[in-house]
Amino acid sequence: MALATRTRQRGTDRKPSPQRTFWGSTVGKKAVMAVSGLLMLGYLVAHVMGNLKVFFGPREFNEYGHWLRTMGAPVLHEEWALWIVRLVLLAAVAAHAVSAYQLSRRDIKARPVAYAHKRRRASYATRTMRWGGVIIALFIVWHILDLTTLTVNENAQPGRPYENVVATFSTWYGNVVYITAMLAVGLHVRHGFWSAAQTLGAGSASRDRALKAVASGLALVLTAGFIAVPVAVMTGVVS
Repeated sequence: MALATRTRQRGTDRKPSPQRTFWGSTVGKKAVMAVSGLLMLGYLVAHVMGNLKVFFGPREFNEYGHWLRTMGAPVLHEEWALWIVRLVLLAAVAAHAVSAYQLSRRDIKARPVAYAHKRRRASYATRTMRWGGVIIALFIVWHILDLTTLTVNENAQPGRPYENVVATFSTWYGNVVYITAMLAVGLHVRHGFWSAAQTLGAGSASRDRALKAVASGLALVLTAGFIAVPVAVMTGVVS
């Protein structure tokens, strides 16, 4: 009996691992959220650059789509590099979403009694981060079904990404879904980039204005770049 008691005591006295301690802290969750967000931001920059190849015609855009499936060859088998990118991005999205949700729940528990007067947040982007994240998550599912699995793209042609992009943005609902999501992405990037800089220690009183300018400029360029594609299809520039 005494041996069992001592065993239980040793079990309860065992210190958690550094990784568990880091993840359990608010600072750790914010750091995970910042790093995963910057990783996704890097993907967005690369993605918008690839999307803009649609303006160079079907041949170049379709060749780009083919390259995505063969990058890393001959060292890697076809689509292996693409799947590595997808898995890393999926892990980043999951880490970002989980840390954001847990931080939100922790904030609510810290002040269970609602404020008599709601505090005005710093910007529209800040106030819409939560529902913006939901919109982006739903869009990711739609985007995969639309241009990856071609499930909801009625006029899709396997192996013809240029034609599939034109088919998507030739419908009113495809444009509404995409443009709405890209506006949410822009707001998310604008606030998220600045927040990540603060979390990772890049912010300071002397650099805050510059960081906010970079965040706004980056969000504007990304949003304009993504929205340029459906607008080009709607106006006949890309057809």
